[in-house]
Amino acid sequence: MKKHVIIVGGGAAGMVAAISARRQGAMVTVLERNPRVGKKLLATGNGRCNFTNINADVNCYSGNDPKFVYSALSAFTVEDTLRFFEKLGIQHKVEDLGKVFPMSGQASSMLDVLLYEMEQSGIQIICSAYVTDLEKKNKRFYIRTESGRIYEGDRVILAAGGKAMPSSGSDGNGLELAAKLGHRITDVFPALVQLMLDGKYFKRIDGVKFVGTAEVLYNKKTLARDRGDILFTNYGVSGPPILQISRKAGELLNQQKQPLLKVVIMDEMGREELREIIKKRIQAGPAKPVDFSFVGLINKRLIPVVLIEAGIEDFKRPVSSLSQFEIEQITQILTDWRFRIRGTKSWPSAQVTAGGIDTREIHQETMESKLTEGLYLAGEIMDIDGLCGGFNLQWAWTSGYLAGQNAAW
Repeated sequence: MKKHVIIVGGGAAGMVAAISARRQGAMVTVLERNPRVGKKLLATGNGRCNFTNINADVNCYSGNDPKFVYSALSAFTVEDTLRFFEKLGIQHKVEDLGKVFPMSGQASSMLDVLLYEMEQSGIQIICSAYVTDLEKKNKRFYIRTESGRIYEGDRVILAAGGKAMPSSGSDGNGLELAAKLGHRITDVFPALVQLMLDGKYFKRIDGVKFVGTAEVLYNKKTLARDRGDILFTNYGVSGPPILQISRKAGELLNQQKQPLLKVVIMDEMGREELREIIKKRIQAGPAKPVDFSFVGLINKRLIPVVLIEAGIEDFKRPVSSLSQFEIEQITQILTDWRFRIRGTKSWPSAQVTAGGIDTREIHQETMESKLTEGLYLAGEIMDIDGLCGGFNLQWAWTSGYLAGQNAAW
């Protein structure tokens, strides 16, 4: 007898779970709270959909037990993902750092082919269906929506996301449903998100961008580091390297610990080399005003703030008057500028949720709950989150595919 699989959430994980379960012969119903499925998918990769990464492995994931992903990623690999989407019509291209995009350059292409496959295979998609309750009685699941309607099924896949980007429909509701069924929810906090810093001058350098290195420090140790385009904002910093290291900062803040951010503006040379460059510039134009003497070396809008931070108040004095100590201070700021991290931006700014359903309560090969037989979990709802660059969508595809495949039996 065919199993009826009900999927709560029509995002990336939910759609692939639906297709996977249907291919195994199950009747499938998808309940999506939004007026249409795949809303968050359309926003990924700046609308281009960085849908996986050829370098995806267990080292690209975080959580209380990142090794949880190992079996799943071995069962439904990046290569399986590429083949899955190629059969649906997605030609792909690999870009820098292993990021994979559809050849069309459109996230809408991904949604179009998934939706077509779901509709062609007879999957029932019910939108504007916000699930308010989920219970199991006598081996059957009963799902109540906000409208009061009750859906009954043999299996349930919870793929309702976490709390990041609530505008896409992820408000933590799925976590509450899992908690009602006895699952432990680990601490959740925003990840792949901008950092808010303590400092006086961010409004003056808002919008200044540079290629450099950013590190999260705690107890004088570097706990996360990345390099690339860093952007100063009126609240602190943004840019791809900041998003990559933000998870560690958020984790420390969540533990009531105080992390620091180290920014290296001039990271292509050592401190000694930079010091010599500054001295040569002073020798080449000793009468130049201090601020003007740095034009051409660092961003013009950064110059006054760097000088203030170095304790230099008179920008118009001759650069030749700089003391050895002042030169050292400038060099220090350009190679090791430290800020107290006062927080991360909140859920609307976060790309992914850190934390979620405790993975110790989930079978890693099948995604089935160890607490409730017939309940499966997929995607961001679990305590697994990946780096920026296609890793989180790969987890959505992998966990969704395995949950669907196993729920159908």
